[in-house]
Amino acid sequence: MLVYSIPMRTRFRGITVREGVLLEGERGWGEFCAFLDYSDAECAPWLACAVEAAEEGWPAPVRERVAVNCTVPVVSPERAHALVSASGCGTAKVKVADPGAPLAEDLERVAAVRDALGPGGAVRVDANAAWDVDTAVTAIRALDRAAGGLEYVEQPCRTVEELAAVRRRVDVRIAADESIRRAEDPLRVAVAGAADVAVIKVAPLGGVRRALRVAEACGLPCVVSSAVETSVGMAAGLALAGALPELDFACGLGTLPLLDGDVATASLVPVDGWLPVPTAPPVPDRAERFAADPETTLRWRERLARVGRPRG
Repeated sequence: MLVYSIPMRTRFRGITVREGVLLEGERGWGEFCAFLDYSDAECAPWLACAVEAAEEGWPAPVRERVAVNCTVPVVSPERAHALVSASGCGTAKVKVADPGAPLAEDLERVAAVRDALGPGGAVRVDANAAWDVDTAVTAIRALDRAAGGLEYVEQPCRTVEELAAVRRRVDVRIAADESIRRAEDPLRVAVAGAADVAVIKVAPLGGVRRALRVAEACGLPCVVSSAVETSVGMAAGLALAGALPELDFACGLGTLPLLDGDVATASLVPVDGWLPVPTAPPVPDRAERFAADPETTLRWRERLARVGRPRG
């Protein structure tokens, strides 16, 4: 077991350091890195995903590579333009609705991203459930204009009922993320007519096999997205994307550049907007460079013990 701590190049999801545990099993390595605001019960699927990778392996893929989007944090328009231009991706996901930030800043960032992508690129935005229904409708319409057309808006509101209400009032696709990965019933979004796209994350759903079942049951086009893992955890997301029968959108798996380093030499950094589908997680041969301090290591050991390592 190895506990890592890697600084982030830009604050993302309110954090500046990414931490987690790397577990070794018969089939290789898995990564357990549930965010610190997750309860122990919510952490259990993340651990199941790590154990699946380390001890069971993954289903056979149906494709060899996956198109990915670049991710644009809450940064200046100039920085956003530079990030997109350097990424080589044809799709960009832009973080919006940062607490305390005015909509005008989001509009400038989105417009800069469109300029960097050109007219043929796809722009999507992610509000992380920050808006109420009326605010979401107003913001989405403005962002759609600034982007020259949005591909979709990810999780504009918190509840399934709010997502459904927004979807009825706007012409932009609605994608559900938190309403799937943090829900007791991840299929409720589709039943309620609350989304056009399902954003699925392999770790919160308990591994590749369970995520495939959720994707099949929800009946919506899927986008596989990361939880800002290292290459060890990212490999599981790519295994899921590689195994989906259909994959109509670029996936949100190009997040490794958000980290200031990686635990593996065989780092899963996108090239020209694509990532290969691995057959196994990479070996974390650089993990010692990012070994966590004793206090952080103890905290993760205690968390792992509380969640409990599933068997069978």
